[in-house]
Amino acid sequence: MSGLGIPKPAPHAPQLAKELGLTEDEYGRVVEILGREPSVAELGTFSVMWSEHCSYKSSKIYLRTLPTTGERILVGPGENAGVVDVGNGQAVTFKIESHNHPSFVEPFQGATTGVGGIIRDILTMGARPIAIMDPLRFGDPALDKTRWVVDGVVQGIGHYGNCLGVATVGGETVFDPSYNGNPLVNALCVGVMRSDRIQLAVAERPGDIAVLIGQRTGRDGIGGASVLASAEFGEDGVDEAKRPNVQVGDPFAGKLLIESCLQLYAEDLLSGIQDMGAAGIACSTSEMASKAGLGMLVDLDKVPLREPSMEAWEILCSESQERMLALVSPDKLDRVLAVCARWGIDATPIGEVIEGDRLIFTHHGEVVHDAPAKALADEGPTYHRPVEDWVHPHAHEDVDAMAAPADLGEAIRTVLASPNIGSARFVYEQYDSIVQHGTAQGPGADAAVLRLPAMDAEDEEYPRGIALATDGNGRWCALDPEEGAKLVVAEAARNVACTGAVPVAATNCLNFGSPERAEVMGQFRDTVKGLGEACLALGVPITGGNVSFYNQTGEAAIHPTPVIGVLGVFEQVVTHVPNAFREAGDVLFLVGAPTRPGLGGSEYLWRVHDRIAGRPPRIDLEEERRLHGLLWAAAEAQWLRSAHDVSTGGMVVSLVESCLPYGLGARVVPEQGVNPVQFLFSESPSRVVVSLRAPDAEQFVRLCEARGVWAQKLGMVIEEPVLQFQDLLDVDLTEARRILDAALPAALGLDA
Repeated sequence: MSGLGIPKPAPHAPQLAKELGLTEDEYGRVVEILGREPSVAELGTFSVMWSEHCSYKSSKIYLRTLPTTGERILVGPGENAGVVDVGNGQAVTFKIESHNHPSFVEPFQGATTGVGGIIRDILTMGARPIAIMDPLRFGDPALDKTRWVVDGVVQGIGHYGNCLGVATVGGETVFDPSYNGNPLVNALCVGVMRSDRIQLAVAERPGDIAVLIGQRTGRDGIGGASVLASAEFGEDGVDEAKRPNVQVGDPFAGKLLIESCLQLYAEDLLSGIQDMGAAGIACSTSEMASKAGLGMLVDLDKVPLREPSMEAWEILCSESQERMLALVSPDKLDRVLAVCARWGIDATPIGEVIEGDRLIFTHHGEVVHDAPAKALADEGPTYHRPVEDWVHPHAHEDVDAMAAPADLGEAIRTVLASPNIGSARFVYEQYDSIVQHGTAQGPGADAAVLRLPAMDAEDEEYPRGIALATDGNGRWCALDPEEGAKLVVAEAARNVACTGAVPVAATNCLNFGSPERAEVMGQFRDTVKGLGEACLALGVPITGGNVSFYNQTGEAAIHPTPVIGVLGVFEQVVTHVPNAFREAGDVLFLVGAPTRPGLGGSEYLWRVHDRIAGRPPRIDLEEERRLHGLLWAAAEAQWLRSAHDVSTGGMVVSLVESCLPYGLGARVVPEQGVNPVQFLFSESPSRVVVSLRAPDAEQFVRLCEARGVWAQKLGMVIEEPVLQFQDLLDVDLTEARRILDAALPAALGLDA
């Protein structure tokens, strides 16, 4: 292909490289790889492919230490999403990613395209997307800016998911001042497929035709990976010039793209397929070619454009939404075009796979780009950034020794009034959580539970299912990144186990400040260490995910915030366990571990004492693992009437949440020898409140003993809507409901 010509060097190439985000050393390396000065198009592709967002240049040395294999893992990191075997020839694929910076610049479109992007990652694997989860973190809800961001983000998520027909089944809505300048908009998607129909993003053979499927290419999103996702905001917040870098989504076009791709998969018409997300055509072509050790020749004049005046580098780096790049054998091309036409989707041949390793793009009859695909996709810089141990300035305070508040009842009301505790109904009622009719348990539960579509007659009678939970706690990780990360993994896995599912895999979205700050890299290093240890101990290998750096404005970085999604599997979804008490007379047990000092980083400490201090509680991962095994076994025996973990807000919040759905109450005997404040508010791990019918209690206790799991009778469910803590205080659950329902609207100023 050398006869096609050599690209013209870019005018003032070193300065242009700097403006595009390449360092002086990176630019020198590009010149060395090419053996000449780069063209404008080549500078564009190297800048986006070597950006932090695409190349993981600051994080990959740590990510390689995470456990990524397991007996159910069919596809791990390196593809668009992980794939997990759920049995009987069926598989699910899931992944979590971030769209943080775009959602601060343009909340509605940022959230919309974040959801659209993660859905296409799932679609690219060959699966039908069936559900979304939305772990969200915002700043102080009293700020007008926060309220604007919340409104746009929630509307954007609802708009895309609802129009597309994919259920939003759970997530988190957390408020903390550390996110004032950098909200976190993470999105998880899960899809289902036959395990023998996995699609991979790889070029298989020379001569295959590259077909661009979906929307026309425009200027929206140009530089999104390098301009938005790989740089921090300045002291003055959002630069208005960055608004054009936010992509624009169209869920109705996305729906047609889903259906057309699923038909292409069903007819086995594709050799490979890749979503055009970050870095657009530059990313999809380089990654597919690099994996096969091949090259691609693409004529950019054939790319359908919304704006005909676009330059070559703009076409290559545009992140316009609802686009895929498919590789097609020439003998199947006509059928591919016909299928896309049936669904009203544009499908345009723009190039072909070639021998060699070159990624060659032509424009107006001239070669504008000729570089090794592997150099772009796999040989970006690897940085060993300076690292400092992170020590929170208040981590050494002995918060567990603080004096109890004068009025425990008022402390309970204060905690319940937190927007992080209160009902998120205002958010999730804007989402369709039941479309596709697979939702067995949706928003408001410990974990979402989904019924999988039947593969055969046996599945129709005994449907399989999955459980999904996301968790993240920035305060814990700010106080101790390693221990905080262990707690986050354990809580997500525990929430899945509470439903009776077996946790089998995890995905992660790691949100941090600037990697150019040594203390941030110290937080990141320790967080990944904690994640790896917990995932290994609890049997939930990481199947993929995302790193989001530069979440800071000026010197103000967010809390280190790893958000973990855990997937669990049911052999029969009908055995799933809810988190609400079911009937008066049922017996309550606290299982897993006794209540231990656990006020460090707690919601109680923050809301009642206005402090983020102390150490987060320590976890015994073996104790946690045994608890999960107990919950699966008790659910399989159909002894559990409910199971709800003790987490944010402590025991009092867990009990209130379990009482309210059916208007019940509970009579509780506090643990002997435990300080009342700790009993009510401690967030120490590995604790679950379960309810059982009285006749099942004795055999349940024997099961706990057999599995080496600590258990203690806690009390019983009662008819009256009151939570009675013997010899301590009563909580009026009618008032508690009113406080919880009002908490989030009041915080956002919507109660007027």
